[in-house]
Amino acid sequence: MFAAYAARIDPDQPLSALELGERPEPEARPGWTTVNVKAASLNRHDLWSLTGAALGPVPLSGVEVTEEQLPMILGSDAAGIDEDGNEVVLHNVIGQTGYGLGPDETPAMLSKQHYQGTFAERVRVPLWNVVPKPKELSFEEAACLPTAWLTAYQMLFTKAGVRPGQSVLVQGTGGGVATAAIVLAAAAGLRVFATSRDKAKLKRARELGAEGAFETGTRLPHQVDAVIDSVGAATWSHSLTSLKPGGTLVICGTTSGTNPTEAELHRIFFYELKVAGSTGGTKEELADLLNFCAATGVRPVIDSVLPLDRAREAFEKMAKGGMFGKLVLTV
Repeated sequence: MFAAYAARIDPDQPLSALELGERPEPEARPGWTTVNVKAASLNRHDLWSLTGAALGPVPLSGVEVTEEQLPMILGSDAAGIDEDGNEVVLHNVIGQTGYGLGPDETPAMLSKQHYQGTFAERVRVPLWNVVPKPKELSFEEAACLPTAWLTAYQMLFTKAGVRPGQSVLVQGTGGGVATAAIVLAAAAGLRVFATSRDKAKLKRARELGAEGAFETGTRLPHQVDAVIDSVGAATWSHSLTSLKPGGTLVICGTTSGTNPTEAELHRIFFYELKVAGSTGGTKEELADLLNFCAATGVRPVIDSVLPLDRAREAFEKMAKGGMFGKLVLTV
Protein backbone atom coordinates (compact mmCIF):
# COMPACT_ATOMS: atom_id res chain seq x y z
CA MET A 1 0.00 0.00 0.00
CA PHE A 2 1.13 3.58 -0.63
CA ALA A 3 2.27 5.59 2.40
CA ALA A 4 4.31 8.57 3.65
CA TYR A 5 6.88 7.42 6.18
CA ALA A 6 10.04 8.21 8.11
CA ALA A 7 12.71 6.06 6.49
CA ARG A 8 15.35 7.32 8.95
CA ILE A 9 15.85 10.27 11.28
CA ASP A 10 17.70 13.47 10.48
CA PRO A 11 17.76 16.18 13.19
CA ASP A 12 19.35 18.71 10.84
CA GLN A 13 17.37 18.13 7.63
CA PRO A 14 14.18 16.35 8.70
CA LEU A 15 12.47 16.51 5.31
CA SER A 16 15.29 14.42 3.82
CA ALA A 17 14.10 11.55 6.05
CA LEU A 18 10.58 11.62 4.56
CA GLU A 19 9.86 9.08 1.83
CA LEU A 20 6.76 8.23 -0.18
CA GLY A 21 6.22 4.73 -1.52
CA GLU A 22 4.99 1.22 -0.89
CA ARG A 23 4.81 -0.25 2.61
CA PRO A 24 3.51 -3.63 3.84
CA GLU A 25 -0.18 -4.04 4.56
CA PRO A 26 -1.08 -3.81 8.28
CA GLU A 27 -1.01 -7.18 10.04
CA ALA A 28 -4.23 -8.71 11.34
CA ARG A 29 -4.58 -8.81 15.14
CA PRO A 30 -7.41 -10.13 17.33
CA GLY A 31 -9.71 -7.33 18.45
CA TRP A 32 -8.36 -4.89 15.85
CA THR A 33 -9.93 -3.60 12.64
CA THR A 34 -8.56 -2.26 9.36
CA VAL A 35 -9.69 1.22 8.35
CA ASN A 36 -9.48 2.41 4.76
CA VAL A 37 -8.18 5.94 5.19
CA LYS A 38 -10.09 8.63 3.32
CA ALA A 39 -8.37 11.67 4.88
CA ALA A 40 -5.60 12.34 7.41
CA SER A 41 -4.26 15.59 8.84
CA LEU A 42 -0.78 16.76 9.78
CA ASN A 43 0.35 17.82 13.23
CA ARG A 44 3.65 19.39 14.20
CA HIS A 45 4.81 16.20 15.89
CA ASP A 46 4.76 14.53 12.43
CA LEU A 47 7.53 16.92 11.45
CA TRP A 48 9.33 16.34 14.76
CA SER A 49 9.16 12.58 14.13
CA LEU A 50 11.53 13.01 11.19
CA THR A 51 14.11 14.43 13.62
CA GLY A 52 13.63 11.48 15.99
CA ALA A 53 12.23 13.74 18.71
CA ALA A 54 8.66 12.44 18.56
CA LEU A 55 8.98 8.75 17.71
CA GLY A 56 9.28 7.62 21.33
CA PRO A 57 6.29 6.79 23.55
CA VAL A 58 6.07 10.42 24.68
CA PRO A 59 6.87 13.10 22.04
CA LEU A 60 10.01 15.11 22.80
CA SER A 61 10.71 12.90 25.84
CA GLY A 62 14.30 12.20 24.85
CA VAL A 63 13.63 8.45 24.56
CA GLU A 64 16.11 7.04 22.06
CA VAL A 65 14.65 5.85 18.76
CA THR A 66 15.70 2.33 17.77
CA GLU A 67 16.23 1.01 14.27
CA GLU A 68 13.40 -1.46 14.86
CA GLN A 69 10.95 1.45 14.85
CA LEU A 70 11.91 2.43 11.32
CA PRO A 71 10.53 2.75 8.71
CA MET A 72 7.56 4.31 10.50
CA ILE A 73 4.43 5.43 8.68
CA LEU A 74 3.68 8.94 9.94
CA GLY A 75 0.35 10.47 10.92
CA SER A 76 -1.92 10.11 13.93
CA ASP A 77 -5.20 11.66 12.77
CA ALA A 78 -7.55 10.02 10.27
CA ALA A 79 -11.11 9.40 9.18
CA GLY A 80 -12.17 6.56 6.94
CA ILE A 81 -14.28 3.44 6.48
CA ASP A 82 -13.93 0.37 8.69
CA GLU A 83 -14.25 -3.30 7.73
CA ASP A 84 -18.04 -3.18 8.19
CA GLY A 85 -18.49 -0.16 5.93
CA ASN A 86 -18.99 2.34 8.75
CA GLU A 87 -17.66 5.90 8.45
CA VAL A 88 -15.37 6.39 11.43
CA VAL A 89 -12.86 8.70 13.11
CA LEU A 90 -9.85 7.29 14.96
CA HIS A 91 -8.99 8.08 18.55
CA ASN A 92 -5.23 8.10 18.12
CA VAL A 93 -3.87 6.77 21.43
CA ILE A 94 -3.46 3.01 21.22
CA GLY A 95 -3.91 1.27 24.57
CA GLN A 96 -5.14 4.30 26.52
CA THR A 97 -7.33 1.95 28.55
CA GLY A 98 -5.07 -1.07 28.11
CA TYR A 99 -7.34 -2.47 25.39
CA GLY A 100 -5.59 -4.05 22.40
CA LEU A 101 -2.04 -4.08 23.82
CA GLY A 102 0.38 -6.95 23.47
CA PRO A 103 2.46 -8.16 26.45
CA ASP A 104 5.49 -6.05 25.50
CA GLU A 105 3.61 -2.95 24.34
CA THR A 106 2.86 0.33 26.06
CA PRO A 107 0.22 3.00 25.33
CA ALA A 108 1.32 5.39 22.57
CA MET A 109 -0.06 7.44 19.72
CA LEU A 110 -0.34 6.12 16.22
CA SER A 111 3.04 6.51 14.46
CA LYS A 112 4.88 5.94 17.75
CA GLN A 113 6.74 2.84 18.95
CA HIS A 114 4.86 -0.24 17.69
CA TYR A 115 2.00 1.49 15.93
CA GLN A 116 2.22 2.50 12.27
CA GLY A 117 0.45 5.76 11.43
CA THR A 118 -2.35 7.07 9.25
CA PHE A 119 -0.56 8.55 6.22
CA ALA A 120 -1.34 5.39 4.25
CA GLU A 121 -4.11 3.76 2.31
CA ARG A 122 -4.97 1.58 5.30
CA VAL A 123 -4.30 1.57 9.05
CA ARG A 124 -5.10 -1.05 11.68
CA VAL A 125 -6.33 -0.07 15.15
CA PRO A 126 -8.09 -1.70 18.11
CA LEU A 127 -11.88 -1.72 17.83
CA TRP A 128 -11.94 0.48 20.96
CA ASN A 129 -10.24 3.31 19.00
CA VAL A 130 -13.00 3.62 16.39
CA VAL A 131 -15.55 6.43 16.88
CA PRO A 132 -18.57 6.92 14.56
CA LYS A 133 -18.22 9.88 12.21
CA PRO A 134 -21.27 12.16 12.13
CA LYS A 135 -22.78 12.34 8.66
CA GLU A 136 -22.67 16.15 8.87
CA LEU A 137 -18.86 16.17 8.73
CA SER A 138 -16.79 15.39 5.65
CA PHE A 139 -13.86 12.99 5.94
CA GLU A 140 -11.48 15.94 5.55
CA GLU A 141 -13.16 17.86 8.37
CA ALA A 142 -13.35 14.86 10.69
CA ALA A 143 -9.68 14.02 10.13
CA CYS A 144 -8.69 17.40 11.62
CA LEU A 145 -10.24 16.70 15.02
CA PRO A 146 -8.40 13.91 16.93
CA THR A 147 -5.28 15.86 17.96
CA ALA A 148 -5.28 19.66 17.58
CA TRP A 149 -9.03 20.21 17.87
CA LEU A 150 -9.44 17.63 20.61
CA THR A 151 -6.59 19.24 22.55
CA ALA A 152 -8.24 22.66 22.22
CA TYR A 153 -11.58 21.20 23.32
CA GLN A 154 -10.03 19.63 26.44
CA MET A 155 -8.05 22.78 27.25
CA LEU A 156 -11.14 24.98 27.15
CA PHE A 157 -13.88 22.86 28.63
CA THR A 158 -12.14 20.27 30.81
CA LYS A 159 -8.89 21.86 32.01
CA ALA A 160 -9.96 25.54 32.15
CA GLY A 161 -13.63 24.76 32.70
CA VAL A 162 -14.76 27.98 31.05
CA ARG A 163 -18.47 28.76 30.67
CA PRO A 164 -20.49 30.89 28.22
CA GLY A 165 -20.01 34.56 28.96
CA GLN A 166 -16.49 34.17 30.33
CA SER A 167 -13.37 35.31 28.50
CA VAL A 168 -10.32 33.56 27.09
CA LEU A 169 -7.01 34.59 25.51
CA VAL A 170 -5.57 32.35 22.77
CA GLN A 171 -1.85 32.85 22.26
CA GLY A 172 -0.16 32.35 18.88
CA THR A 173 -3.10 32.17 16.52
CA GLY A 174 -2.56 30.38 13.21
CA GLY A 175 -1.52 26.96 14.45
CA GLY A 176 -3.94 24.04 14.65
CA VAL A 177 -4.66 24.18 18.40
CA ALA A 178 -4.90 27.97 18.60
CA THR A 179 -7.21 28.20 15.59
CA ALA A 180 -9.42 25.46 17.00
CA ALA A 181 -9.57 27.19 20.38
CA ILE A 182 -10.76 30.46 18.81
CA VAL A 183 -13.53 28.76 16.83
CA LEU A 184 -14.69 26.50 19.68
CA ALA A 185 -14.62 29.26 22.27
CA ALA A 186 -16.57 31.67 20.08
CA ALA A 187 -19.15 28.99 19.26
CA ALA A 188 -19.58 28.26 22.98
CA GLY A 189 -20.40 31.88 23.79
CA LEU A 190 -17.04 32.97 25.19
CA ARG A 191 -15.41 36.36 24.72
CA VAL A 192 -12.24 35.58 22.77
CA PHE A 193 -8.98 37.49 22.44
CA ALA A 194 -6.09 36.29 20.26
CA THR A 195 -2.45 37.20 19.68
CA SER A 196 0.04 36.81 16.85
CA ARG A 197 3.01 38.61 15.33
CA ASP A 198 1.43 38.23 11.88
CA LYS A 199 -1.12 40.88 10.86
CA ALA A 200 -2.80 38.57 8.35
CA LYS A 201 -3.32 35.94 11.06
CA LEU A 202 -4.78 38.56 13.39
CA LYS A 203 -7.28 39.50 10.67
CA ARG A 204 -8.26 35.82 10.26
CA ALA A 205 -8.67 35.46 14.03
CA ARG A 206 -11.23 38.28 14.04
CA GLU A 207 -13.05 36.66 11.13
CA LEU A 208 -13.23 33.41 13.10
CA GLY A 209 -14.88 35.07 16.07
CA ALA A 210 -12.20 36.77 18.17
CA GLU A 211 -13.50 39.94 19.79
CA GLY A 212 -10.00 41.39 19.76
CA ALA A 213 -6.76 40.35 18.07
CA PHE A 214 -3.47 41.93 19.14
CA GLU A 215 0.26 41.88 18.60
CA THR A 216 1.85 39.31 20.91
CA GLY A 217 2.54 40.83 24.33
CA THR A 218 -0.03 43.64 24.02
CA ARG A 219 -1.95 44.50 27.18
CA LEU A 220 -5.55 43.32 26.79
CA PRO A 221 -8.62 45.55 27.32
CA HIS A 222 -9.32 43.50 30.46
CA GLN A 223 -8.00 40.38 32.14
CA VAL A 224 -9.43 37.01 31.17
CA ASP A 225 -10.68 33.87 32.91
CA ALA A 226 -8.38 31.51 30.99
CA VAL A 227 -5.40 31.52 28.65
CA ILE A 228 -4.81 28.85 26.00
CA ASP A 229 -1.07 28.71 25.27
CA SER A 230 0.87 26.50 22.85
CA VAL A 231 3.80 28.93 22.50
CA GLY A 232 5.60 28.47 25.82
CA ALA A 233 8.53 30.56 27.04
CA ALA A 234 7.92 33.60 24.82
CA THR A 235 4.35 34.12 26.04
CA TRP A 236 4.59 32.79 29.63
CA SER A 237 4.77 36.17 31.34
CA HIS A 238 2.07 37.74 29.16
CA SER A 239 -0.20 34.76 29.78
CA LEU A 240 0.11 35.09 33.55
CA THR A 241 -0.39 38.87 33.61
CA SER A 242 -3.46 38.52 31.37
CA LEU A 243 -5.30 36.32 33.88
CA LYS A 244 -7.86 37.46 36.40
CA PRO A 245 -7.24 36.42 40.01
CA GLY A 246 -8.14 32.74 40.22
CA GLY A 247 -7.78 32.31 36.44
CA THR A 248 -6.33 29.30 34.63
CA LEU A 249 -3.40 29.02 32.22
CA VAL A 250 -3.53 25.84 30.14
CA ILE A 251 -0.40 24.80 28.23
CA CYS A 252 -0.20 22.23 25.43
CA GLY A 253 3.10 23.08 23.75
CA THR A 254 6.32 25.04 23.84
CA THR A 255 7.12 26.02 20.27
CA SER A 256 9.19 28.99 21.52
CA GLY A 257 11.10 27.01 24.15
CA THR A 258 10.56 25.43 27.55
CA ASN A 259 12.34 27.84 29.90
CA PRO A 260 10.81 31.30 30.47
CA THR A 261 13.11 34.04 31.74
CA GLU A 262 11.29 34.12 35.08
CA ALA A 263 8.89 31.61 36.63
CA GLU A 264 6.91 34.43 38.30
CA LEU A 265 5.83 32.15 41.13
CA HIS A 266 4.86 35.16 43.22
CA ARG A 267 2.15 36.07 40.73
CA ILE A 268 0.85 32.49 40.65
CA PHE A 269 0.44 32.17 44.41
CA PHE A 270 -0.55 35.79 45.16
CA TYR A 271 -3.35 35.82 42.59
CA GLU A 272 -4.19 32.14 43.17
CA LEU A 273 -3.68 31.25 39.52
CA LYS A 274 -3.94 27.72 38.22
CA VAL A 275 -1.54 26.20 35.65
CA ALA A 276 -2.62 23.03 33.84
CA GLY A 277 -1.17 20.91 31.05
CA SER A 278 -2.93 19.14 28.20
CA THR A 279 -1.60 16.57 25.72
CA GLY A 280 -4.79 15.63 23.92
CA GLY A 281 -8.12 14.23 25.06
CA THR A 282 -10.08 11.11 25.81
CA LYS A 283 -12.21 9.03 23.48
CA GLU A 284 -15.30 10.38 25.26
CA GLU A 285 -14.16 13.97 24.68
CA LEU A 286 -13.57 13.17 20.99
CA ALA A 287 -17.14 11.86 20.70
CA ASP A 288 -18.41 15.02 22.42
CA LEU A 289 -16.36 17.22 20.07
CA LEU A 290 -17.71 15.41 17.00
CA ASN A 291 -21.27 15.86 18.27
CA PHE A 292 -20.61 19.53 19.10
CA CYS A 293 -19.43 20.19 15.54
CA ALA A 294 -22.35 18.29 14.04
CA ALA A 295 -24.92 20.11 16.17
CA THR A 296 -23.57 23.65 15.91
CA GLY A 297 -22.23 23.76 12.37
CA VAL A 298 -18.70 24.46 13.64
CA ARG A 299 -16.14 23.16 11.18
CA PRO A 300 -12.34 22.87 11.40
CA VAL A 301 -10.33 25.56 9.67
CA ILE A 302 -8.46 23.89 6.81
CA ASP A 303 -5.49 25.62 5.25
CA SER A 304 -5.18 23.24 2.30
CA VAL A 305 -6.00 19.72 1.09
CA LEU A 306 -3.50 17.66 -0.89
CA PRO A 307 -3.47 14.06 -2.13
CA LEU A 308 -1.24 11.66 -0.20
CA ASP A 309 1.30 11.48 -3.03
CA ARG A 310 1.96 15.22 -2.47
CA ALA A 311 2.60 14.83 1.24
CA ARG A 312 6.06 16.36 0.90
CA GLU A 313 4.48 19.69 -0.08
CA ALA A 314 2.36 19.64 3.08
CA PHE A 315 5.40 18.87 5.26
CA GLU A 316 7.35 21.70 3.61
CA LYS A 317 4.52 24.14 4.27
CA MET A 318 4.37 23.10 7.93
CA ALA A 319 8.14 23.46 8.26
CA LYS A 320 7.92 27.04 6.95
CA GLY A 321 5.07 27.84 9.36
CA GLY A 322 3.00 29.66 6.78
CA MET A 323 -0.28 27.81 7.22
CA PHE A 324 -3.47 28.97 8.96
CA GLY A 325 -5.42 25.97 10.16
CA LYS A 326 -4.95 22.32 9.28
CA LEU A 327 -3.11 20.62 6.44
CA VAL A 328 -5.05 17.57 5.18
CA LEU A 329 -3.97 14.62 3.03
CA THR A 330 -6.59 12.64 1.08
CA VAL A 331 -6.33 9.03 -0.08
